[in-house]
Amino acid sequence: MVIKDYYSLSEASEILGKSKETLRRWDRDGKLPAFREPISEYRLYKKEDINSLLKPLFDNVENDTDNSEAPLKEYKVLELFAGAGGLAIGLEKAGIKCAALNEIDKWACQTLRENRPSWNVLEGDIRLFDFSEYRNEVDVVTGGFPCQAFSYAGKRLGLEDARGTLFYEFARVVKEVNPPICIGENVRGLLSHEKGKTLEGMISILDDIGYNVVPVQILKAIQYKVPQKRERLILVGVRKDIDIKYEYPKPHHSIYNLSDALKKGRLYDSEVPKSVGSKYPKSKEMVLDLVPPKGYWRDLPLDLQKEYMGKSFYLGGGKTGMARRIGWDEPSLTLTCSPAQKQTERCHPDETRPFTVREYARIQTFPDDWKFAGSVSQQYKQIGNAVPCNLGREIGYSVVKFLNDYYSKLV
Repeated sequence: MVIKDYYSLSEASEILGKSKETLRRWDRDGKLPAFREPISEYRLYKKEDINSLLKPLFDNVENDTDNSEAPLKEYKVLELFAGAGGLAIGLEKAGIKCAALNEIDKWACQTLRENRPSWNVLEGDIRLFDFSEYRNEVDVVTGGFPCQAFSYAGKRLGLEDARGTLFYEFARVVKEVNPPICIGENVRGLLSHEKGKTLEGMISILDDIGYNVVPVQILKAIQYKVPQKRERLILVGVRKDIDIKYEYPKPHHSIYNLSDALKKGRLYDSEVPKSVGSKYPKSKEMVLDLVPPKGYWRDLPLDLQKEYMGKSFYLGGGKTGMARRIGWDEPSLTLTCSPAQKQTERCHPDETRPFTVREYARIQTFPDDWKFAGSVSQQYKQIGNAVPCNLGREIGYSVVKFLNDYYSKLV
C-alpha cells in the first residue's frame, strides 16, 4: 500500500465537503468503502474513488438551477465594509443599484472609484459616518463585518453591548437606515467563535433593533458558479413588521473547476489575461517542483515531508493546503490574501508559481475589466478578501425575490 495514493479521513472530508461522520456512515453502508492503514488502523480512501465521486459534479448538468429574478422596481443597497467590490458587483448583476459604499482601505476605495465612477464611495472609518440620510431610502444593507467577541454577563445582548466592535457599527447603520432586509457575511469560523456565543450575541442584537434573523447558513461558493472551495456564513435579518419569508439561493448542480476559471469555456469567453504575479522563494520552488497537479506535501519524499512540515508533520489533520498544487480539473482551494505565504500554497497546475493577479481575480469570478489599484500585494489582498462576484449575484437574486414579494403585498 502506497500511502500517497490514499486520502486520510480528514482529507477526504475536506475534499468532498462532507463531515467525517457522514464518511464513516458511507463506509459502513458500502457507499464509499475505506481501507485501514496497516499500523494505526485509521481509515484511508483511494484517491481514484474520491475523484470518481467528484467527477459527475464537474459535468455540465442540463436543467441546472436558475435563481434569477428580475426586480419589479429599482432596488438600492447600502454596502458597508465594501472591499474591492466583489459583493457589490454581484448585487449589480442581480439588478440592485448601489446607493453608497463605505470602506476604510484607501486602495480598495480607489479600485471602486476607478471601475465605477458613478458609485458613491464613502472612504474612511465607518464610526465617523452618519447614514441617517439613507433612512427608508435603501432596500437592503449589506456588510462583511469582522468577527469580534462581546462581553457577556449571562444576559440577552442589546445594541449597547456591542459598542467598540464593528458589528455594533453594522447594527447601528441598519437601525439608522431601517431597510426591509439586512445581510451580513463572515467566515465559517463565526459559527464556533467563543463557542457560538459571538453569533448568538449578533442575533440577539439584531433582534433588539427590530430584526428577525433567518436561520444562519453556510454557503459553499462552488455551488454558485465559483471555481473555488470557499465558504461564507450568511446572516440575514428581516424587519419584524414584514411577514415575508426569505429563502437562500438554491445551490447549482454543476461545479466549475480551475480550467473553467483560467481558460476559455463555461465561465469566460477568453483565456485569462496576462498580468503580474508573485514568485516563490527558490527553496519553496524546489519543493513544489516535486508536487504533481492535485498533489500536496504528502506527495514529497518522506525526508522532505518532515523537513518541509517541521512539527506539523507529527500533528493530526490533513493539512491539504500545504505545498499544494491545484489541478485543472478541480476547483481552487480558498484563496488567501498573500499567494506565496508560508504553508498556504496555491500553486499553478503547470508552472511552479503562485497564481497571478488576473488568475486570482478569475478564481474569484471578477470581470476581466475590473482593475485593482495599489501594489501587487495590495491587489492580492483586495481580491483574496472579496466575496466571489458570482456568489454575490446569487445572493442578490434571493434579495430581489424577497423584495419583489414584499413590495407586491404593499400594492
